[in-house]
Amino acid sequence: MIRSQLQINEDSHIAMRKPHAVVVTGLGMVTSIGTGRDEFWNSLLAGRCGFGPVRSFDTSRYPVHVGGEIADFNPHNFVFNLDAGLIGRSSQLAIAAARLALADGTLTVSNTNRDRFSVCLGTTSGEPHFIEHFDDDYVKGNLLQVGNGFLHGYPCHVIATNVATEFDLSGEVVMIPTACAAGNYAIAHACDLLHADKTDFVLAGGADSFSRITYTGFARLGAIAPELCQPFDRERKGMIPAEGAAILLLERKEQALSRGANIYCEIAGYGLTCDAHHMTAAHPEGKGAARAMKIALQESNIAPQEVDYISAHGTGTVTNDRLETIAVKRAFGDHAYKIPMSSIKSMLGHTMGAASAIQAVVCALAIAESKIPPTMHLYNRDPECDLDYVPNVARQCQVKVAMNNAYAFGGNNSSLVLTQPRGLER
Repeated sequence: MIRSQLQINEDSHIAMRKPHAVVVTGLGMVTSIGTGRDEFWNSLLAGRCGFGPVRSFDTSRYPVHVGGEIADFNPHNFVFNLDAGLIGRSSQLAIAAARLALADGTLTVSNTNRDRFSVCLGTTSGEPHFIEHFDDDYVKGNLLQVGNGFLHGYPCHVIATNVATEFDLSGEVVMIPTACAAGNYAIAHACDLLHADKTDFVLAGGADSFSRITYTGFARLGAIAPELCQPFDRERKGMIPAEGAAILLLERKEQALSRGANIYCEIAGYGLTCDAHHMTAAHPEGKGAARAMKIALQESNIAPQEVDYISAHGTGTVTNDRLETIAVKRAFGDHAYKIPMSSIKSMLGHTMGAASAIQAVVCALAIAESKIPPTMHLYNRDPECDLDYVPNVARQCQVKVAMNNAYAFGGNNSSLVLTQPRGLER
């Protein structure tokens, strides 16, 4: 029987030997429920929500008015070398998360490591405020007042570039704009760089700021909930747009051990697929999402029965939650019913390109702390969503293996497997 080229390529990818284990040694995040590891994690376990009336623009002409904005963020507390007033908010959030990750990883950038220090980030909208201001000037007939700041500030690659510039890093700098799956994609690429010995340290994750453009698009689609995000609940009414950033400090395990770094977890493998089905809708049988999970498990040499926790994409839309449940069942079979799975979007909202990066942080902390965050506002379970979604209360649970799932428009599917550091099990 002749196999498809796709299957041959997948099998070849899975069979590749990874000479270096990649570990997470630093975590940094800026979210609507907390900035920094402790504040964020404690809020998450307590079920605190970051939703409130949108403040950054007028929503009076919209049918919905709630978002997950970060009310108390001051970029001047984190941006020291660039002019915070000249860069976009997404860059500000990313720099803040990067600074927190470096501090958490007790790593200082110096002349001895900056040439082998890379940045891999993901985003959905890049720096949307620049194009929003451009649109405002266009409507007012003020295009001559735009200036070159728009060209310098808007393209999405500037977020990763600004992080590298702020910390004077001269390794590879990459921006991967695969929308809501972008954080996982960025972490996956960072692992490839480390496996290939092309870099020594990587700041990997994602960032997106609250955007009028994004909010308008989802409002027009009827995808925004009026009050709460209720993943997997029968009464769910949609997602809540939000903003945030998360960055993980990644390095090879032998290097982390040699410098005495605290190791949260190991990135064991990943799976990336594309449905090639529809511009926005996922495959109706969850085939692409399930295939990404299976590839991630095979690459990690992890059996489905070994997975202790799944961080769900869990947007709270009717279609996503049903199809994600189908995909998990397709990938794990009967064992799907035994795996705790929760959605942090029930508290944070959907942070777009930062979402799966923040979820990766959650997986790392779940492994390190033996705790699983809840899915909030889950009171009336949808019969089609019949798995263990850790409703409303955090759970004490040893997590040796966690899977992080994220899906995006265009059919982009991503799964990341994180484990206790192998050979260093607690």
